[in-house]
Amino acid sequence: MNWTALIILLLILVAPFVWAIAVYNGLVALRNRFKNAFAQIDVQLKRRYDLIPNLVQTAKGYMAHERQTLEAVIAARNSAASANQRAAANPADGAAIQGLATAEAGLAGALGRLFAVSEAYPDLKANQNMMQLTEELTSTENKIAFARQAFNDAVMSYNTRIESFPDNVIVGMFQFKSAELLQATESAEERKAPKVSFS
Repeated sequence: MNWTALIILLLILVAPFVWAIAVYNGLVALRNRFKNAFAQIDVQLKRRYDLIPNLVQTAKGYMAHERQTLEAVIAARNSAASANQRAAANPADGAAIQGLATAEAGLAGALGRLFAVSEAYPDLKANQNMMQLTEELTSTENKIAFARQAFNDAVMSYNTRIESFPDNVIVGMFQFKSAELLQATESAEERKAPKVSFS
């Protein structure tokens, strides 16, 4: 046996291992990319969760007769924050991501009702603190939307890769699981963005 044949034989034997390592590392990189993308959502959601109690506290002074609405916002905020903690602990957990989407839909609905009711209180609409909080909330909502898009893009790349042949052979060996997109779960009526302008 000559050296050329031996080298070719070694390459044939080693090539599948090199390919498997490259595919595995690529899948790990894609999984880490969507986890990082979720971390960006987490930062913005926490910012929003921090703004909401201040918003409710400001509104409480003007909307004393709307206690049920204010309490619903705080309850929805707490539910969403709890769901976010579960999702942040493992963004690859599809049930946690779906739970977060459902909780976020509930929070959006509660905020929408708060803003709708607040229209009946002109002094609240003119309050400087309320205007600043709603402006910050609007800005945060925009950042959340961009972060969700980045997360969904990263999940789509990851899911496409794990479903593609021949990479799916490695996926089966190392039990990579598909990730869940963060999608709206509310009805068409609830999909309307809550009005946060007090002008």
